[in-house]
Amino acid sequence: MIMQVRLPDGSIKIYDGPVTPGQIAREISEGLWRNAAGAIVNGQLWDLERPIDFDCELKIVKLEEPEAAEIYRHTMSHIMAQAVMRIYGADKVKLGIGPTIENGFYYDFDIQDVKITEEDLAKIEEEMKKIIKEDLKIERFELPKAEAIELMKERGQVYKVELIEEIPDEKVSFYKQGEFIDLCRGPHLLSTGKVKHFKLLSVSGAYWRGNEKNPMLQRIYGTAFAKKEDLENYLKMLEEAKKRDHRKLGPQLELFFINTDVAAGMPIFLPYGMTVLLELMNLSRKLHKKYGYKEVGTPLIMHEKLWRQSGHWDHYKNNMYFTEKEEVTYAVKPMNCPGHILIYKNKPVSYKDLPIRLFEFGRVHRYERGGVLHGLLRVRTFTQDDAHIFCREDQVVAEVTNVVKFIDELYSIFGFTYRATLSTMPEDHMGDEATWEKATQALRNALEETKVPYVVAEGEGAFYGPKIDFHVKDVIGREWQCATIQVDFQMPERFDITYKDADGTEKRPVMIHRALYGSLERFFGILIEHYAGAFPTWLAPVQVVVLPVSEKYVDYAKQLSEKFDKTGIRVELDDRNETLGYRIRENQMRKVPYMIIVGEKEKESGKISVRTREGRDIHDVEVEEFITKITGEINSRSISLTY
Repeated sequence: MIMQVRLPDGSIKIYDGPVTPGQIAREISEGLWRNAAGAIVNGQLWDLERPIDFDCELKIVKLEEPEAAEIYRHTMSHIMAQAVMRIYGADKVKLGIGPTIENGFYYDFDIQDVKITEEDLAKIEEEMKKIIKEDLKIERFELPKAEAIELMKERGQVYKVELIEEIPDEKVSFYKQGEFIDLCRGPHLLSTGKVKHFKLLSVSGAYWRGNEKNPMLQRIYGTAFAKKEDLENYLKMLEEAKKRDHRKLGPQLELFFINTDVAAGMPIFLPYGMTVLLELMNLSRKLHKKYGYKEVGTPLIMHEKLWRQSGHWDHYKNNMYFTEKEEVTYAVKPMNCPGHILIYKNKPVSYKDLPIRLFEFGRVHRYERGGVLHGLLRVRTFTQDDAHIFCREDQVVAEVTNVVKFIDELYSIFGFTYRATLSTMPEDHMGDEATWEKATQALRNALEETKVPYVVAEGEGAFYGPKIDFHVKDVIGREWQCATIQVDFQMPERFDITYKDADGTEKRPVMIHRALYGSLERFFGILIEHYAGAFPTWLAPVQVVVLPVSEKYVDYAKQLSEKFDKTGIRVELDDRNETLGYRIRENQMRKVPYMIIVGEKEKESGKISVRTREGRDIHDVEVEEFITKITGEINSRSISLTY
């Protein structure tokens, strides 16, 4: 048997029998072998010691390369599971699953008579360090399905038995390190001593397989990195993220709260929060007008037949809310697109009318399981800055390009950088492959024309069309998925919408779905964390607070407040019977951009003293000068302070 292995540089190695990536790495260089975490074989991650017996393309993955993270974090999840079994007893610990996730890993445990707390993580970490020091060899082996089930039954691993019974393959793979054996596809490192830089982060509950009817397991989260420096930087970022957590800052700054007893996943916005939301909406409305959109409004609840026709009934029903009156079923809308189609169909459309761009701040409701709800970032009701563009096929690339320019202008106001993901046809889809390919190519052409960096996410499109998702990067380096653009040939077909072409024939328009903030609530949550609650002046709920030094100067402070108010500045008078120092600290905690302090000197001179929320003091400022500077800052939507 002659076998060819093509390497990344184009060279080909020829073998007359099975070979492992580790052997090939060692042939190339001893240093490469020592620094290798695994391999990529025909696009699939692969163990260094797992034989290859077929022609392939192969890349050796070094520990510091991004692809290695999945391998060493997966290994770390096994090390953690082994440590938990050593501490609490192999006969008492039933293993769930232990996958890698973005920036880390977790493992789910069912432990008899034990509840793991955050305080227990330190002792689990100590045991993990011992396992790493033991440098146990990690070995992959396979068993016939029946033997695999028997092995897990003998070990009391009932959850693993359930998983094996559902595996369609005749053979099942396991990994062994010392006394620890786990059902796993892999790949893993060669030994437990290969990577040392890790940290356990938290403990939470998780239903087995995400089903609320199943037992509640204990989930331990952790992270690991190839380099100590990378781990330390990530932990610093997590600490910074904790300080910025919108779930804490939102109530603290009186922006919003969530009453989980009566409205779980449904935020309640307070006056300050509504002020920020209205500013975001005002900005959006101005830009939508600039880019040629018309604002509309559609019903919150509509007849079930609309959702059957749109395809949501077949593909999205489990995520929808329903109500029944007079023996008729209505659905609370999870999306705005069918309503916009009704507007399009309301009167005949000519090719001269296209493109038609309809925009709505549409409130939608989507069911999310209680366990995944997360402040404003994962909710059950939210408002989309939703729009649908109806256009001719030859206009698609230009319209998508126009949307990308819109997104770029909007995000630059907040200081966001971004990247894009092009998501292609999923298994659960409507329509034929040729139509999907046409829609996907239109999106690809627009991305390349606008020179937006993107990666392809195979099979992750919406059920009705491919999409581009835009991921913004915040000030501490985290990415958030916000804007989306979707090209849809399916709904125009399902709703039989047409336009009259120049030759008098009826043609089918293309429908482009897009949202820029995405969810207004989610975008708000991201902004709270991005700015750590210290919004730029144009967005701040209170832009100026006037602080009289004592009761004697309240009248002058009121005059100033009224003057600021008339110029459109959001101002408050803080004349509470508290010390000036106390009131300054309070307003700094509230993250008010500017504090105007007035006393005898200011009253006599007609000038003001300005204190910024960063603690800078500027004295003898002319009132009109201050008004000019702050209104300029507000109108320009500057993200940096004037003073």
